[in-house]
Order: sequence, then C-alpha cells, then structure tokens
Amino acid sequence: MAAPDLQNPPNGTAVLSVSGHHDHESHDFQLPDSGGWITFPFIAGALTGLTLAAGGWGANLIVYLIEEFNVKRIDAAQISNVVSGSSSLFPIVGAIAADCFFGSFPVIALSSCVSLLGVLLLALTTLDFLRPEECGLASTLCKNPSKLQFSVLYSGIALAVIGQGGTRFTLATMGADQFHKPSHQAVFFDWYFFSFYVSAVISNTVIVYVEDNESWKLGFAITIAFNLIGLVIFLLGSRFYRHAKPQGSPFVNLARVFVAAWRKRKVLIPLDNEDYYCNHQHQGPVKTVTATAPTKSFRFLNRAALKTEGDTRFDGLIAKPWRLCTVEQVEDFKTLIRIFPLWSSSIFLATPIGIQVSLTVLQALIMDRHLGPHFKIPAGSFLVISLISTAIAIPFIDRILFPSWKKLTRHSPTPIQRIGIGHILNALSMAVSAVVESRRRRVAHTRHLPAGSLTPMLGLWLLPQLVLVGVGEAFHFPGQVSLYYQEFPTSLRSTSTAMISLLIAIAFYLSTALIDLIRRTTMWLPEDLNAGRVDNVYWLMTGIGLINFFGFLVCAKMYKYKNANEGSINNGSDE
Repeated sequence: MAAPDLQNPPNGTAVLSVSGHHDHESHDFQLPDSGGWITFPFIAGALTGLTLAAGGWGANLIVYLIEEFNVKRIDAAQISNVVSGSSSLFPIVGAIAADCFFGSFPVIALSSCVSLLGVLLLALTTLDFLRPEECGLASTLCKNPSKLQFSVLYSGIALAVIGQGGTRFTLATMGADQFHKPSHQAVFFDWYFFSFYVSAVISNTVIVYVEDNESWKLGFAITIAFNLIGLVIFLLGSRFYRHAKPQGSPFVNLARVFVAAWRKRKVLIPLDNEDYYCNHQHQGPVKTVTATAPTKSFRFLNRAALKTEGDTRFDGLIAKPWRLCTVEQVEDFKTLIRIFPLWSSSIFLATPIGIQVSLTVLQALIMDRHLGPHFKIPAGSFLVISLISTAIAIPFIDRILFPSWKKLTRHSPTPIQRIGIGHILNALSMAVSAVVESRRRRVAHTRHLPAGSLTPMLGLWLLPQLVLVGVGEAFHFPGQVSLYYQEFPTSLRSTSTAMISLLIAIAFYLSTALIDLIRRTTMWLPEDLNAGRVDNVYWLMTGIGLINFFGFLVCAKMYKYKNANEGSINNGSDE
C-alpha cells in the first residue's frame, strides 16, 4: 500500500496503486480548485477521531447492557444487532442528502455534532440515578431500568447512530472526490480503510479496557473527547477541500427512464443511432465518456432515449423530461440493474458475520479470558482480533499478494474476484466457529458445570475464527466499495460507497430476525449457552454462506463492467 507523499507533488514520482502498479503522471497533490493529497491528513484525522468515538460506545455495548442495565444476554445481543444495523442504514440517508441536496461537507459536519450529542447522553447514563441498581451475574432478582433510564439510554444510542451514519461513508466519498485519477482514488480507499481499522482496533482495546477495568465514566469521557477532536480536525481542513456540488436528486432521473420507456413501449426500436438523444457532460471529479448509443442489454429501456415528435425543443433541449431521457441516464439505470444481483449476494455474506459478532462476545463471557494471573481480556475486546487481521491483511494484499498475482496472470485482480475470495474465507470462518464451540460445549458438559458457570477453556480459542473473518473482510470490503464507486453513475458517488453500508444494515437486521427465529423454533440459544447448541447456529451459517457463494459465482459470471478496461481494481493504473 503506497503512502501518499504529503511533502512533494507526485509529478514525476511513483504512486503505488492498489494492485501494485505505479503511476508516473500524477497531478493530484493540489489542483487549482483545491483537493489532492494535502486533504488526506484532515480526512484521516477526522475519520480516526470519529471512529475512536464510535468504537468507544459501540464495541462494548453488549457488556454495558448486561452489566449496567441488567439486560438478558441474548436480548443484549439482539439490541446490539439492531444498533449495528441502524449504524449501517443511516449512511444511506447521509449519502443521499450529500448527493442530492447539501454536499458532503455540511452533512459530515452536522452529523459529527449529532454524534457528539448522542455520546454526551450515553455518558449521562453512567450516573447513578440514570441506571438501575447493580445486579450480580448469578442473581435472578435484578431490577429493570425505569422508563426514564431507558429513554435516556436509547436517545443517546439513536443520536450516536444517526451521527455516525452521516460520516462513515460520506467521508470516504468526499476523500475520493479530492482526486481526479482512479488510481489515486484506489490508493486513497486502501489508506482510508487502513486508518479506519487501526482506529477501530484502538477503540476496541484501549477504550474497552478502560471501561471494563477503570470506569464507564472515564471510558465515555474519552469517547466524547475523540468525537470532538475528529470534528475539529475535519473543520480545520475546510479551506483545502474540493467541494463537489450536489446535482439534485438522481433518483428522479432514474424514475424518468422507466416512465419514458413505458410510455414508448409500442415504439419500434430503430437501427440508426442518430435517433437517440445523447448528452455530452462531465459530472464530478471523475471524467466519463458519454455513450452515443445505448447498449443492447435491457433493450426495452432504450426507448426512453428514443427521440419522437415533440420530445425536444427548437434548441435541441428536452421538452418533455418524462418522455425523453439521455442515453447516459438510460445506461446509468441499466448499470444499477446489472449490479443489483451482485450487491444482494453480499447480504448473506454479511449476515453470518453479524451473528458471529454477537455470539462471540457471549461465548467470551463464559470462557477463561485471563492472560497470566493479573490480566483479563475484556469480552468486547475479542472482536478486535478481526480488526487487527484486516488492518494487517490490507497492506499485505496490496504490496505482496496482488503484485504476485499480476506477475503470474498478467492481469490485476478485479473487485469481483476480491469479493469472491472474501466469500470463501467467510464461510470457512463460520465452520471454524462451529468446531470451536463444539469443543467448548463438550468441555462444559464433561465438567458438569452449573448454569452460568465459566467454562475452563481459554478464550484464545476464539481467535482463529476472528482472524479468518478479518482477512476475508480485507478482501471483500474494499473490493465492494471499489466496485460500487467504479460502476455507479457519477451522480450517485456518495450513494455508491454507502451501498455496502445498506447491505450491512440489512444483514444485521436479518441476523436479528434469524436469531429470533432460531430461539422460537429450537433450543439452540437459551440464556445458559452451556445448555444450548451454538455450534448448530454456526453450521447453519456455514451452509447459508456456501449456498450464497455459488449464487455469487453465477452473478459474477453474468456481470459485465461498464468498460472492459475498468475490470481491474485500478482503473487506468496501467496506462
């Protein structure tokens, strides 16, 4: 992974792309309209502060609900899944607001303020009168929180989630908008996710350790400080940013394509390309070549760009926008249709991860988490292993694996190939999780442990499954963002990077529904996990993952990139 040169303009220097190629024609240090690598420290600094804040309250949420609000274990896991789903759903709202109405900068600034307010409310729940009386882990007479206590708790979570949603992927899009060359955008995405994962590792270890071993008050205070620092750093870079103007709602244009095609459904499709309405415009920082004729796929939609009498004015402009669209608008609509099967296949890629995240924390709570006689790993910190694995795997993939791939095959790996590898590793992780849980359950039964007792088995047994899922994420997460940013219409840049967030949201909601269904129809997930069959849940997720992978292969085989040269992770990096 190439480090951006912040001291010297890259003119005449080599900038390493995602797949290990060098680009000697760089001009993205600082353009006349600002932007370039000079903005990266501000984007990365804001991302770091906001990610540390989000992890500070989110990573240990299950433990906080169980130990401080007396919530039952499986219920706490369900709440955490809903929160995680909402955290991934709101980026879509933020992306649409940025693309259509306000632009990225005001959306990020306002969202950072909202998340700060949410964390402040969460910090208030550490006060004695805003949380229920303490309850021992073995006690069955725990006092439930009052309506006021729940109201403050859920209000804080809601505001923190909304604020986090408006920044996470909108920051990624704004950062990519600072560059003209796709190769530099690819490098930016790798460094963006590297910064994201390193920050998540710190929040999931240092802040979680403080919360578990010092006090929740101190932990939330640190979270507030990082949120404020991230906001300040982002605002300090305002004079350097290239601000992309919102283009209005692109969804209206997409709707016009369908309506226009339907209204002309009886019109014969001509052979002459001159009968189609073309538009030669460039939008956003990435220049695109506007098609002069629609492609043959989904030919029904081509009628939307077919000129008929009365569709245009005397000056050649469109007179009836709900009867005539440009070829570019038609092709944009087709792109979304083509990419939808690939996007939807990733829902069941993320669903097992959502279930694994929740169950791993619950497993860790009833396992031996000691490292030596004096140090005990917080249950919420086990998930950091997957983050560390991803943070290590990303530069390894970029600097070693993909250059070797290029030498052997003479082709750079495509984003779809990268996603496919992630599918395989994810399914393997679920299988390993099932094997480890089977062994833990066998140990518990051999010792005839009473309900709620700790299993005399090291929590470190949970590491292999987390390493696998983390390495898998290093493949499929950047691959998906790169694919959507590359393939989506330019008017939907923010929405494209947030599409992965939408599928994660759906996956977490689906994982919540699946866990609820399993609880209603089986005895696999009782309050006492030693009496359950968590291993069967993991085997079920393994099967779902494998079936979904074969469905993904079918979709990938049928998919065609907008431009055959854009198939590599680095569009244009070879030129």
